Amino acid sequence: MNTLASLSGKIRGMSTTAGPTSHGRVDADGTVYVITSAGERRVGQVPDVGPDEAMAFFVRRFQALETEASLLKQRVQSKSLSPEEARKQLNALRTSIPEANAVGDLDGLLASLDSLNPLLEAQSAERKEERARQHAETKQQKEAMVAQAEKLAAGSDWRGGVDRFRQLLEKWKALPRIDRTTDDELWHRFSSARTTYTRRRKTQFARNAAQRDEAKKLKQEIIAEAEQLADSTEWSETAREFASLMTRWKAAGAAPRNVDEKLWKRFRGLQDTFFEARNAVFAEQDEEYKANQQAKEALLDEAEKTLLPVTDVAGARTQLREFLAKFNAYGRVPRNAIRPIDSRVRALEQAIKGAEEKEWKRTDPEARERAADTVAMFTSQIEKIIGQAEAADARGDAKKAKELRDSVTTYQSWLEQAQKALDEFSA
Repeated sequence: MNTLASLSGKIRGMSTTAGPTSHGRVDADGTVYVITSAGERRVGQVPDVGPDEAMAFFVRRFQALETEASLLKQRVQSKSLSPEEARKQLNALRTSIPEANAVGDLDGLLASLDSLNPLLEAQSAERKEERARQHAETKQQKEAMVAQAEKLAAGSDWRGGVDRFRQLLEKWKALPRIDRTTDDELWHRFSSARTTYTRRRKTQFARNAAQRDEAKKLKQEIIAEAEQLADSTEWSETAREFASLMTRWKAAGAAPRNVDEKLWKRFRGLQDTFFEARNAVFAEQDEEYKANQQAKEALLDEAEKTLLPVTDVAGARTQLREFLAKFNAYGRVPRNAIRPIDSRVRALEQAIKGAEEKEWKRTDPEARERAADTVAMFTSQIEKIIGQAEAADARGDAKKAKELRDSVTTYQSWLEQAQKALDEFSA
């Protein structure tokens, strides 16, 4: 009620100076008339009251209409009503106003309502554009979902694909429908993709079951062969055969889950039987090779001490040949020492090779000439820029002079690097 009273007050404040009473009159018998562009019309009679009170009664009815019209206008402007609902209320109000038993500027009130028509037309157009945009977005989303579904149907993600199809279906249901023809076509593609995926998945699972049964048979055959090798003492040949059996085992694929682990444990046990026996023999041999290891390590210690760092490339190459002759004269070393010793030998060879390459580079006349040309070029450029900076100072262009001197700093750092490269040829 307070809101309606406030709005009525605002409307009364916006009325003409004469107010609503200027649009009506009262007879001596209390009959009240409203005056419109169509003429004078009787609106009612209030018995046993004075003319002013009778007029005020019907003015209040007009103010109620004004309030209703103002509220409708506000709702239209704030877009709290859809254009369709607003137009429905507007038409109802425009129908009731001409016949309303009220006194006031009914023609002006109708004109005020008519002013809403352009706004409603604009809102209808905007709403139509928004629906078209939402339609396009929904179509785009569904087309993307169809593309994903068709990609899943053509793929082989047999486990994750089920969940993904379920997610896509829930998302599809949450989206609004678009035009029937397009929506039905997209749904047909989506549904067909899901059906294709389901059929291929069932086929694949059946094929997998057959493959697992075949893998079981192959692994049982491999175990039978491994049983014939487990007690062999032909260490090298049998180790290669076990490696071949392992390759075949991996290629066989997975057997049914309830037997695959049991088959593996049996095969692994046969491997362990052979390799544990071989390792025991090799451990005994390694004890015999320790003397060779110690002798080779002593040679390496001496070679590293005398050759590194490399200062005489030719002499180092001669010493390396002499070292290798002595080194190779000793026999095999324990298996765990092979890699560390070989690494130390390679390090010696690489150090000498690197020294040879560095010496060649240092004495390369073409490289020296290129380095000297680079130093000369940067020096000339710096002198040129300094001259330009001094000229800029002379004509008062401080900004340009500063930019040029900043450039000199950059060229100076490049010159220093180039000079270092040139100096290496004199080292």
